[in-house]
Amino acid sequence: MVGNHLLQHPELSLTAIGLAVHIQSLPAGSPVGIKSLAGKFPEGEIRIAAALRELEEYGYLARTKERLQSGRVVTRTVSRNKPRAAFATAAWPARPVAGEPPFPVPGPVVDAPGVDSVTEQAADPAANPVATALLAGLRVHDSRLLLTERDVRRLAPAVMAWLERGVPSTAVERTLTAGLPQEPIRHPAAFLERRLTSDLPPALPASRTPAPDLRRPDPLQTCDGCDRAFRASRPGRCRDCRESPLSAQVAA
Repeated sequence: MVGNHLLQHPELSLTAIGLAVHIQSLPAGSPVGIKSLAGKFPEGEIRIAAALRELEEYGYLARTKERLQSGRVVTRTVSRNKPRAAFATAAWPARPVAGEPPFPVPGPVVDAPGVDSVTEQAADPAANPVATALLAGLRVHDSRLLLTERDVRRLAPAVMAWLERGVPSTAVERTLTAGLPQEPIRHPAAFLERRLTSDLPPALPASRTPAPDLRRPDPLQTCDGCDRAFRASRPGRCRDCRESPLSAQVAA
């Protein structure tokens, strides 16, 4: 049973709440990696990764790396119907819900090997100094774009998606600060997330080696003026004869 402490959570985004409900409905052992979830829903890997981090931060998910006997490293995800007590108390004192189990009922779910490793590494703010500095500096352009440290961590992967597609950081900054509305921006993180996801440009095509020039060379011609062989599409004079003063006088 899904509790109101999750459905009415004041800090979790709507994407995170919906994702938690979906994960809790799955049988144990179902894949819940970022790529597998992105294949089911239209939100994409960036927003799903951010939602999973929210759920982990508030105690609804626990993800650990484990090494199997075969040597493969897998991510084990444990979904909790109730967050851990430390997170529940700090975030929001949840009211008891009738019929809800008094203790967390963990449902171990194993992802495909290595599914989350790249995304989790990319989400580390220490690994993205350009993205975090860009987001933190937006308040210089407009004080309404002041972000919390948590918002900066959550949005950094979305900024990195732009940078990895060859967009300069100045262009990303311009996209986020241009044409701001006149009215107050009550939720700057949500406002910036919409721009980062809806305006994301396509990836650059892979560089291709130019095809070799397959044109046949012009045939050899014999110059009418000096009998020298030269290549041209039509018979006539070579370039030296055409440019000589004597040739110019004859043409005149």
